Amino acid sequence: MSFYLWHFWLYSFLGYLLEKAFAFFTHSPHQVRRCFLVLPLCPVYGLGMLAVLAAPERILRSFWLPLWGGFAATTVEYAVHWTYQRFLGVQFWDYSCQPGNMHGRVCLPFFLIWGLLTAAAVWWVEPFVAAFAASIEPWFSYACLFPFTLDAYVSAWVLKTTRDIDALGHYTTWNR
Repeated sequence: MSFYLWHFWLYSFLGYLLEKAFAFFTHSPHQVRRCFLVLPLCPVYGLGMLAVLAAPERILRSFWLPLWGGFAATTVEYAVHWTYQRFLGVQFWDYSCQPGNMHGRVCLPFFLIWGLLTAAAVWWVEPFVAAFAASIEPWFSYACLFPFTLDAYVSAWVLKTTRDIDALGHYTTWNR
């Protein structure tokens, strides 16, 4: 279980960095945190990569990987968006103006992007993430689980109470 926790956390952190870079390069007026947790993590990326890595080894080593990655990541993205909207009353992204969108939760252009990004992650990033995750002692992983769980609970409470994703950015200074 420790191995999977670190995969989730590391890919969530890499997703956070990707979100910040995307906001910077697109000159987004919304430069504040766009993640679920107060910690610098975007759980949708961690969950998406866990879904991708759940594929049989033959898919992970084949030319089908970008298709599987796009499908798995987009499915997770849809489910996470629905969950945020249904249970917390917030919406972190809206693809309504994008071609091939489904309820604004997912869209064809990002399906293609997720496919390419997940394939690149599996081929070039995963060996490093797997080696790092395997090197962590289980006791340390479980010690890290407590502050993560507390942060997730507080973040969910803030979102449910305020129904405002920007409210998370007011609790930290590194998110601005």
